[in-house]
Amino acid sequence: MGSRASTLLRDEELEEIKKETGFSHSQITRLYSRFTSLDKGENGTLSREDFQRIPELAINPLGDRIINAFFPEGEDQVNFRGFMRTLAHFRPIEDNEKSKDVNGPEPLNSRSNKLHFAFRLYDLDKDDKISRDELLQVLRMMVGVNISDEQLGSIADRTIQEADQDGDSAISFTEFVKVLEKVDVEQKMSIRFLH
Repeated sequence: MGSRASTLLRDEELEEIKKETGFSHSQITRLYSRFTSLDKGENGTLSREDFQRIPELAINPLGDRIINAFFPEGEDQVNFRGFMRTLAHFRPIEDNEKSKDVNGPEPLNSRSNKLHFAFRLYDLDKDDKISRDELLQVLRMMVGVNISDEQLGSIADRTIQEADQDGDSAISFTEFVKVLEKVDVEQKMSIRFLH
């Protein structure tokens, strides 16, 4: 208990984060310790450069897109609470959460919120549609130079053709959800956090 992390996080702050994100007390404390170790400026916030020092993000082809998801529009720093809010999207859904209070806010790690998060990784211009060009850019990030532009174009065209239901040559969030209805998003977009 007497760790540096728990002394720097006020109890009421810890409880609010726990309620908002669903993380346990020990998970929050452990993640706070990781947050402070990444905070090279020691100012209580992380910059994009701090995130780029995480080896798993540095080698991930979508690392920059994932890093950008941590930062609110126009911001270049993220505080611990914002860090936890974004990480909460990747918290596995526990069995006891499936029957949560229907009147309360939807958990950040719900299927719907995970899908919104994934959709935003593709929707580069934030116009609530994934265009052929956006799909091509993300595919190019994922496969690098291993596939020709012609092959990538063919994949993008086929994907949009299969997903586009309203004929606007783009993928809306509703169409995105429909395409992924049989995919176990809850499992694929989950990271096991130690308890």
